[in-house]
Amino acid sequence: MNTMSNFEKWDNEFRAQNLYAFNNNTNALLWLKVRAVCRGKLIGQFLNENGLALTTSKVSEQNIELFELLENRDDAKLMLDRFLQGKNHEWYTSMGVDEEKLKADLYKVQYYAWGGDHNNSLDKHLVSRYVKVISEYDNLVSKQGEIANNAWNYVQNSWYNNWTSYLIESLFKRHPRVISAVGEIKSVDFFIDDFPIDLKVTFFPNQYMDEKIKAKLGKSVLSWLKAQGKKFGITANGDYSESQQIYTLTEKLSELGHYEIIKSLNATKREVIRDTQNDPIELMVWLYAHQGEMRFGAENRLFVVLADSIDMNQSWKMKRAFSLIEPKIQNYLDCFTNKSLKKIDFNFKKQNYTSLADVIFVISKTEFEEEDDKE
Repeated sequence: MNTMSNFEKWDNEFRAQNLYAFNNNTNALLWLKVRAVCRGKLIGQFLNENGLALTTSKVSEQNIELFELLENRDDAKLMLDRFLQGKNHEWYTSMGVDEEKLKADLYKVQYYAWGGDHNNSLDKHLVSRYVKVISEYDNLVSKQGEIANNAWNYVQNSWYNNWTSYLIESLFKRHPRVISAVGEIKSVDFFIDDFPIDLKVTFFPNQYMDEKIKAKLGKSVLSWLKAQGKKFGITANGDYSESQQIYTLTEKLSELGHYEIIKSLNATKREVIRDTQNDPIELMVWLYAHQGEMRFGAENRLFVVLADSIDMNQSWKMKRAFSLIEPKIQNYLDCFTNKSLKKIDFNFKKQNYTSLADVIFVISKTEFEEEDDKE
């Protein structure tokens, strides 16, 4: 009976999404870092720099051979870390990006409107909305402007998200305690003190906010605003989307000077955010449990959660607020310990998973919060 090799063991654990098994295990960490260098030209460079030779030529077989070679060497971790650390800096210099100009250009984006469908799929949106439902060519031609706007919104928002994510990830990878998984391992962006990390930059979830507000007010945001508006004869068209009804009611209440109602709702939102900052475990469990099925993962995650605490719809602007983001990341990494990541147990599709995770909150400081601080 053949005994399973260590390579097979960790390969099976990785494929089964049992990434928790890779924490605090030297051999598992070796498997991940070998996987990081077994990509394209990287493996050849690693072998040359360290005077190593392999008998196989296929990358998949080299991955196994290199792992089995290094797991018997005491200097394996040193070799891998030194190589990955050197490549760390190439990641954000190879494209020749002028980062200061890029940061300035991000402020040229004045609105955040997705083209495509709710899954951000432009092609599927165009096919389902125009190609398969419009049979008259002249009618299709009349939609050119609408189609162009959809495409532009999709491209602009994708561009904005891509480059803000690039800059935020660069802030981590420049820190001396961080080693990049330069070979683009699925589920690992970098290592912090040998903890494999998948970085997730996200906005404070509207659905989570709604759930918490409902628990505090006894009603959803829309139901609560409807009840407040009813006192003054203010209504919103029920045929509109929920977000449009909320916007309409908020605007009408403000027009008539009922600012105390809006201020009360905003105060509740800030309270939810403060509660979550004080005890983020529930949010992390929620984020794992509510991820999309196509992008599911149970890896260690570091969430950078962004929010405009007054107008959640404006939170997209926080992705370019590097004067707020950079010191938060720097302080987090400077103060990182082996207890920073919290154990997270969650359920997805009736299966239980365990991960390690943490949150860096970047929340805009509003004029109302400044008033609260003075009190």
